[in-house]
Amino acid sequence: MALDLATKTLLIWVAILLLAMLNGVLRESVFIPQLGRAPGLLLSGLLLSVLILLVAYFSLPWLAARQPGQLVAIGLGWLGLTLSFEFAFGLLQGTSLPVLLDAYTFKGGNIWPVVLLVTACAPYLAAKLRGWR
Repeated sequence: MALDLATKTLLIWVAILLLAMLNGVLRESVFIPQLGRAPGLLLSGLLLSVLILLVAYFSLPWLAARQPGQLVAIGLGWLGLTLSFEFAFGLLQGTSLPVLLDAYTFKGGNIWPVVLLVTACAPYLAAKLRGWR
């Protein structure tokens, strides 16, 4: 049974979500205790950005999306899913909206907005890295 592009896109995003969760565990249990808050956040953000690009790079042949519009749509889909998950999960945990929005600033080593930009651009960037036109 062949999976359509939307299903593949969702499955890859779930893999990214799992990597992001593992990255969060690594950040909280190793990076921040060993390096301090700001360097730990920075390293975690950089690591997650690289992981997202790697997932995009290695999943592109399976996705079989080669048109720039498709690649942009996939990246924006991943971004939308990420934002939806972040806000829904945070609000369900009882986190206030101002606290959630604070993660979208560049305070104290936080580069979450960069990670989101990488998420949105990853399929297109990965295609460029593969030499696809």
